[in-house]
Amino acid sequence: MLYFILIAGIIAISFASILIKLCDAPAMAIASYRLLFASVFFVGSCGFKKENPLQYFSRRDLKVALIAGLFLSVHFSAWISSLKYTSVASSVALVATAPMFVVIGSMTFLKEKPNKLLLLGIPLTLLGAVILSSKDWGHADQSLFGNFLAVIGAVGAAGYLLAGRDLRSRIPTQAYVTVVYTATTVMLVAITLLQKTPLLHYSPNIFLLFFLIAFVPQVIGHTSFNWLLKHFSAATVSILTLSEPVGASILAYVILGENISSLQIIGGIFILTGVVISLRGEFS
Repeated sequence: MLYFILIAGIIAISFASILIKLCDAPAMAIASYRLLFASVFFVGSCGFKKENPLQYFSRRDLKVALIAGLFLSVHFSAWISSLKYTSVASSVALVATAPMFVVIGSMTFLKEKPNKLLLLGIPLTLLGAVILSSKDWGHADQSLFGNFLAVIGAVGAAGYLLAGRDLRSRIPTQAYVTVVYTATTVMLVAITLLQKTPLLHYSPNIFLLFFLIAFVPQVIGHTSFNWLLKHFSAATVSILTLSEPVGASILAYVILGENISSLQIIGGIFILTGVVISLRGEFS
């Protein structure tokens, strides 16, 4: 069951950048609808079960959930925007620097000490991410700006995982994601409206892509990793998400026609090796 959810989560999040590339809508509209549809799904699920997700949260827990939502809104607004300026490979690879920030945060705030295998896996995956994104080095300023946004997205993802690790140890997955996704939706829609980005008058095909982006990488993908936070450290879960650049690059080749170079294949090997080593460290 554990590995099934892990694999399903990796495959699901690998579709995120591909679906976003195919979606001809402003980045903030994509981010807003991604979380709006996901939160509606989980609020509806709680309503069907006649369960109030807030019953599991103390006042302190709600504050942490809002912080998690804030970091998640930073992650999505920055990362999805980055895909408008740089390649899929570079964007997902640079977001993959999140484990570096997670380890620092885990040691500082959660008092989690990473083991030796995890500390070996992190530089391997980061090296793979650098190699995977190397095809954009020296490109125009647009790519550099996109790469910068992807790093900001990594910081947001790290804060989100750290806050989730604190809450997921005692709050059920569905209750947690319902509250956090809803809080993130409110923040993203507010930012979108302040930027005067339109939320209506898109074609049915665009709304279908909004739904797919919400259901596949968010409802299935992100929720799987939130479930995994109860079984793995925040640092290990962040390492597991580094499988996404490999899956996304393969999907970008098949669906978008983005070439995969031999150097990128080497980068993917480094990433997967780092993931395997990190997992062994978790179970050692």
